[in-house]
Amino acid sequence: MDVFLNKIICMHPIEYYRDEFITYLESKTSTKEPINLYAPINYILGLGGKRLRPVLVLMTADIFGCDYKKALDAALAIEVFHNFSLVHDDIMDDAPLRRGKETVHEKWDINTGILSGDAMLINAYQLFENYEGEIFRDLAKLFSKTALEVCEGQQYDVDFETRDDVTQEEYLKMIEYKTAVLVAAAMKMGGIVAGASLQEQNDIYEFGRDLGVAFQLQDDYLDAFGDPKTFGKQVGGDIIENKKTFLYLKAVELGTEDQQKELSNLFSIHPRDSDDKVTTVKEIFSQTGAAVCTQKEIQIYTEKAFSVLHRLTISDEKKNLLYQFGENLMRRKV
Repeated sequence: MDVFLNKIICMHPIEYYRDEFITYLESKTSTKEPINLYAPINYILGLGGKRLRPVLVLMTADIFGCDYKKALDAALAIEVFHNFSLVHDDIMDDAPLRRGKETVHEKWDINTGILSGDAMLINAYQLFENYEGEIFRDLAKLFSKTALEVCEGQQYDVDFETRDDVTQEEYLKMIEYKTAVLVAAAMKMGGIVAGASLQEQNDIYEFGRDLGVAFQLQDDYLDAFGDPKTFGKQVGGDIIENKKTFLYLKAVELGTEDQQKELSNLFSIHPRDSDDKVTTVKEIFSQTGAAVCTQKEIQIYTEKAFSVLHRLTISDEKKNLLYQFGENLMRRKV
């Protein structure tokens, strides 16, 4: 992703926003007592990642004519909350890897992961205290709404693992809540800090939400078909955990009766040796056309996001930059 992000020239290159954010993150990172509470926080925040959400906060503030530095605390709040959700998600999924490294609960233990995650959530809220008046109110209100929706999305995700009647519409709603609303909120927060109009804030939120759905569908696709060397997570993890992703639901819809039965059987077990399961399921995803349909759905949501751009009262140059950002994001391999 880094290669194509560097090609996008905004008020600053995307890499510039990321470097500025990382510098700010590091300036706020310190060793505090008790060590076993704060060391896991520093660990997960230091693992890297795309830093997509904080970059979007800074970039959006800049797009709406604000000094992006005023949005650094909002960007940090988004990143801290996002990583908090990853720590708890990894516990719930019993995931061994995050960004190619041990997950927090594997490196420490489950109790530490829970408590450190809780502290991260509180830290995220504290960062909004650096804003005053209407900006503080609007940021906190949006953050509370978004945080609750992320929890709702996670619960839907958990529920779907034991349901055999999940619909594609339900799945899309789940990823909207679990993933897309945080991308949308990041962009709206940039607009809030910049003092953009309410209409502009809502439009950029809609852009971010649709792009976020496309982003998660792409993540689902890469989970099955990505390169283990670049993806950063365990390839096939969703299959191992019996997650009924869009790929799975499309395969059930398009598959033969035998393929449907095989998928149902495979997604009811947790074998010790999961390689054969992953290989077989991926073959069914390809044979049924589910893989191709998922890629088409990614494009549909990307184009929905782009359809919002004409409503924004920003220059055509800035609209084109957002367009390029979305297009390149959907071509990522990580």
